Amino acid sequence: MTQPPPRSPTPGLAPELAVSHWFNTEVAFSLAALRGQVVMLHAFQMLCAGCVMQATPQAVRLWRQFRADGLQVIGLHTVFEHHEVMTPRALAVYLSEFRIPFPVGVDLAQPGERIPLTMAAYELQGTPSTVLIDRAGRLRYQHFGQESESALAGLITGILEET
Repeated sequence: MTQPPPRSPTPGLAPELAVSHWFNTEVAFSLAALRGQVVMLHAFQMLCAGCVMQATPQAVRLWRQFRADGLQVIGLHTVFEHHEVMTPRALAVYLSEFRIPFPVGVDLAQPGERIPLTMAAYELQGTPSTVLIDRAGRLRYQHFGQESESALAGLITGILEET
């Protein structure tokens, strides 16, 4: 199910990521710096059963399948519940134990709010969520929940083949 594009300060472009901490990378990622690449944003929580059992392993497989073709997968740990136990330290252990190879950012919390900034900017309904952004930085696909890997691979292939 494709959802309408979220609000963005630049019309037509996907909202920028708001991240408090990065894992599996030496540099902080920004969508502006990734222009020219296709980006798959994998929004998850480490205590989300659908994420742990299906969506995150699927994101790893898609990263392996398409990284040589120019797909940049970025994990977004977006905590909107159980804040007290889903700390960056716990996330570091989770990423190591589950061997998550791609960069993962921690969605920036909004003081006094349950929903973190990137989750709010994209109007994500929960986790797992998948967002595809084309080489021009435009939001092309957004989905909440589990989805067919072959259908998602088809969408990625189509966007990667665009010039």
